[in-house]
Amino acid sequence: MAWRRVLLMVLLAVTSLAHASPRERLSLDQGWLFHKGDIPMPPVKGHGASYNYAKAGGAVGPAGANFDDSSWRRLDLPHDWAVEGGFNPNENISQGYRERGIGWYRRYFQLPVTDRGRHIELQFDAIATHSTVWVNGNVVNRNWSGYNGRNIDITPYLRYGEDVNNIAVRVDADAMEGWWYEGAGIYRHTWLVKRNAVHIATDGIHANPVSTDGKRWSLPVEIEVNSSGKAAQDAEVEVTLIDPAGKEVARSRSKVRVQPLGMSTAKLQLPIKQPRLWTLKDPKLYRVRARLAAGQGTDEAEIKTGFRTIRFDAERGFFLNGQHVKLQGVCIHQDHAGVGVAVPEAIWEFRLRRLKEMGVNAIRFSHNAPAAEVLDMADRMGLLVMDENRNFNPSPDYMQQLTWLVKRDRNHPSVILWSVFNEEPMQGTEVGYEMVRRMVAAVKALDATRPVTAAMNGGLFADINVSQAVDVVGFNYQIKDYDRFHQANPKLPLTSSEDTSAFMSRGEFKTDRARNIMASDDTEAAYWGNTHRQAWKAIAERPFIAGGFVWTGFDYRGEPTPFEWPSASSFFGAMDLCGFAKTAFWLHRAQWVKLEDAPVIKIAPHWNWAGQEGQNQRVMVLSNAPRVRLLLNGKVVDERDVDPFEMVSFDVAYAPGKLEAVALKGGAELARDVVETSGAPVRLLLTPDRKALAGDGLDAMPVTVSALDAQGRPVPTANVKVRFELSGAASIIGVGNGDPNSHESEKAPERSLYNGLAQVILQSRRAGTGELKLRALADGLQPAEITLAVQAISTPPAVAAAEPVTQLLYWRISPAQAAQPDPNVQLADNDMNTWGWGEVPIKQAAESPAWRLYRTDLRLRADLNDGRARLVFRELAGKAQVWLAGVKLGEKTTAAPAEFSVLLPTGTTQRQLTVMIESDPAQSSGVRGKVVVVKP
Repeated sequence: MAWRRVLLMVLLAVTSLAHASPRERLSLDQGWLFHKGDIPMPPVKGHGASYNYAKAGGAVGPAGANFDDSSWRRLDLPHDWAVEGGFNPNENISQGYRERGIGWYRRYFQLPVTDRGRHIELQFDAIATHSTVWVNGNVVNRNWSGYNGRNIDITPYLRYGEDVNNIAVRVDADAMEGWWYEGAGIYRHTWLVKRNAVHIATDGIHANPVSTDGKRWSLPVEIEVNSSGKAAQDAEVEVTLIDPAGKEVARSRSKVRVQPLGMSTAKLQLPIKQPRLWTLKDPKLYRVRARLAAGQGTDEAEIKTGFRTIRFDAERGFFLNGQHVKLQGVCIHQDHAGVGVAVPEAIWEFRLRRLKEMGVNAIRFSHNAPAAEVLDMADRMGLLVMDENRNFNPSPDYMQQLTWLVKRDRNHPSVILWSVFNEEPMQGTEVGYEMVRRMVAAVKALDATRPVTAAMNGGLFADINVSQAVDVVGFNYQIKDYDRFHQANPKLPLTSSEDTSAFMSRGEFKTDRARNIMASDDTEAAYWGNTHRQAWKAIAERPFIAGGFVWTGFDYRGEPTPFEWPSASSFFGAMDLCGFAKTAFWLHRAQWVKLEDAPVIKIAPHWNWAGQEGQNQRVMVLSNAPRVRLLLNGKVVDERDVDPFEMVSFDVAYAPGKLEAVALKGGAELARDVVETSGAPVRLLLTPDRKALAGDGLDAMPVTVSALDAQGRPVPTANVKVRFELSGAASIIGVGNGDPNSHESEKAPERSLYNGLAQVILQSRRAGTGELKLRALADGLQPAEITLAVQAISTPPAVAAAEPVTQLLYWRISPAQAAQPDPNVQLADNDMNTWGWGEVPIKQAAESPAWRLYRTDLRLRADLNDGRARLVFRELAGKAQVWLAGVKLGEKTTAAPAEFSVLLPTGTTQRQLTVMIESDPAQSSGVRGKVVVVKP
């Protein structure tokens, strides 16, 4: 046993040396144990149990360090357990009829002894919804939102070397914050961050370029320096600005003094000449690198920023870098087909790319903070962001959520607006005004460079209302009041923060309310909303409205308005839950993409109307060209001018064949779109979003599944069930088809096409290489197969998952006695003082009298309850007997310190363990090493 312990210590030391940099940000995503359902804490009865329950480190049940989790499921994060379950009409409609409930997570890890003295932080990017976190049996965090991250200093609670640390998380997903699907579980990333005692704080860099005239620039930088050290420390901060080409363009230094367990802020100013601007078409990013030197320790952190100016004008709308920009925005929630809210970054990149293709230049992340990685993408892709707070409440718990949001996101050039709420009933009251006033002040204290808004759907004309406390007034569905409010408040900048709420079922072109289907032709809208064309026209024709945010860019689970069961997801999206385009996608692309950038033309609907020959079909042509021509089977049906808002429609008598639309300008053809009548499906087609996956265990890819006829034409009415087979270094993590009424499993290796399309999502395995093969099969159809490369890539640094271990750390210690005591003597339940307390290693100085009892409780894990597990004392000094539940298990007959072990009898109940030690009066004694239960 001793050689194993030495080897372990060497390996832990080598691991530490392999990460010699002062700061390590290590993934904790792998190796969690999960239990769905609550595990109530055991009842606390009796004085002794009550006394121990109230002590630090004394958590019981699944929060306790030695809890038996041997039957729990092993999984990696991010994880959403709600999407794994089925649909139930008795569950909440707003949560997509999914069961949520309670869940528990546990994770084990070890730290090298060289980490002692460092500052160690546990970070959760988000947990849905309410959660409590324990480390080694200590409560370290409680959180009341499913959208904010938390950065937890766990340094005081940690153990090093051979000891195994434990994280336990209880998640209450029955708690709701929204009226949409919110998922359940630890659905974003987790991290362990190691830094020196004196270090740059998490989110402790604020570097937002400012310019008074768009020509002269400065970069004010604030660096928050924290210390978990034991003495005051002088430190020097050096800040370097690096341009998009990697060239250093500015540098400055500042000194600070940090008190133990204190914080100081270094403030610097960097003058910048002629920076390259962050624009929508060319979003140039600079890096701000901060280095900290304090004594023998260093720390380094880096953020990205962009040089741009923003301005909201009460008469002319929004300006970026002095140039007018109409906000062509959408609102989006954060779930995707197949994966729920546990959306991989690569799928987020796919979603944002689809929005860019639609012509979107702005996103409102409704109604909550997005994942940090998503804002990084917005920065890189040139998208403007309304960053929205979830809970409207200026009390301390909730104000902390708001200030966390601002501190985390204030360096992103994409963020142009802070929103403090969405549609609050108190928006037209003095109470609401006072609440917002305090929240705005908290935002301004952290970031004075961006305006604050609130999304209002009423109360705009009350004597005291929220519009009087914000910088930019946000309108939700207030088209009728645009002009009236502007006339009454000519100096207030305005934007539509939410509009439209129109309904579409992808691929359906005739409304059938009995079947919960909405025509995808922009004729159906909520009674409070408008069609896509009406809403955008009202915004586009008013220069004083900065822009709009369509509800929504994508469908999302829950809120299946105007229907209920069996509909389980929304109909609002311009795209469905998979990101497949509805007619609204092409409508907005035609409205928002300039002709000189790309000609747009699209026909809606498809041209498969068997049995309706000779009947008129309404044909919409969506184009940014001034004129279109429509042809059926080579013959001109009509040629018309295009209304830039309404587009153009034709009534065409259906005849099978080819329908063509031609975009024209000055009589010249710019582009054309074709839809054809297809035959029956005969084969499947798989279309991957990319050609390769990165083998890091994180990269993911959507693959489109479709059906073709004998001539290779897509069949837009195909609804066949498709099965999937996968081999290679990847897994199927989800499937979907965009049908709001489908109740098929999103985790099964099969899915029906919905109006010709389905989606399967692949994710690489960690350290995967080679290739993968995906096959799609359907009864009666020719299967499809694709082969994709899985490219070797370095995997992100991570904390290895340790195996669960039973550690007997805390012991009661009897007074020294001259005569051999009864090893089974019982203390009174209320006796907390005649025996001492100790944590191993327990070393008693040479003493006489020579006898002591050491006592603790032992509960065997089920996976060790086979009669072969051993109780190992790494170092036991003195002659000793080991007793368990009144039975003697073994005896150590020599006094010299040595490792000692006994075989444990079966039994999973809690049993009393007693070690009786007779010390040598000439040398120290006691339980001088760790005590663990090990497998044979």
